[in-house]
Amino acid sequence: MPVCGAAGKRMAIGARWQVYVVRCADGTLYTGVAIDVTRRVAQHNGALANGARYTRTRRPVKLVYQEKAANRSAACKREYAIKQLGRREKLALIAKTPKRKKSPTLAKAAKVGKITKAAESSQTPRRQSAVALRRAVV
Repeated sequence: MPVCGAAGKRMAIGARWQVYVVRCADGTLYTGVAIDVTRRVAQHNGALANGARYTRTRRPVKLVYQEKAANRSAACKREYAIKQLGRREKLALIAKTPKRKKSPTLAKAAKVGKITKAAESSQTPRRQSAVALRRAVV
């Protein structure tokens, strides 16, 4: 079983852990845990340092699912359970959740262009055209 989160880091007492799923530009799904999901998605998109290696070549990512957990242990167990689901089951889980509004922090960052520009700069022209084509089809 994979290790959950970064080892050796102290966390705030009473911190609210969450499990999240992001959809990558190539359509794949990435599952993780974090206290601040907005910050973590920004990291995945390259606006901040320390994004996951998996998502670095699949930017931009979009948050499609999140759920609260009682503590880090519960979040890691739920993350593992979601990772064991098949793609269809994950998509069904995502479809069951109500549509949510953009968080003010993400909306502000996108408006300023921090997330979008960072994500675009990391893509090759060929990759950018593939993403643009996919958006036009969908």
